[in-house]
Amino acid sequence: MSATVTAIEAALFVFVIATAVVTALARDVLSSIIVFGAYSLGMAALYTFYRAPDVALTEAAISAGVTTVLLLLTIAKTSRMNHEAVFERVDPTAALAVGGLCVVLLATVTQMPTVGDPTAPVYANPDVTGYYLENTYADTGVGNTVMAVLASYRGFDTFGEAVVVFGAGIATMLVLHREVFS
Repeated sequence: MSATVTAIEAALFVFVIATAVVTALARDVLSSIIVFGAYSLGMAALYTFYRAPDVALTEAAISAGVTTVLLLLTIAKTSRMNHEAVFERVDPTAALAVGGLCVVLLATVTQMPTVGDPTAPVYANPDVTGYYLENTYADTGVGNTVMAVLASYRGFDTFGEAVVVFGAGIATMLVLHREVFS
């Protein structure tokens, strides 16, 4: 990974890590759910930054939207415990294990190629990659190669993902409708 980490990328990383830590340490279930929703939106922004709009939309719709709503409805239907302390006491052994995992993950992330690096492993098969880059517009009429792969070459897979997202949205609307009118 090169040293050209942008300020936006660094801020998104800090935000995602901070919200993940707060989600894990929060004692109050409602607080944890709300911060988890913020975490999901941060991940969606990070996916967008890395030019993966399909993953970003799914993350925003399912994790930040549907999951957060369903979790909030669940705690609305159940009882909440009142806690004096906002955060759990941190177990030193668990903190050490998580810290070690973070060090390993950071060491791994620093070895990843930068976005758009022509020596990245995705280019390991230049015949396939070259075909998509050279023939996408002629084959599909779509100017953006990524969107052409998602909508044309992998059309059935993308359609399946869209059906899952649509189904989750309909299920959430049914639950919300039941909650509003009952």
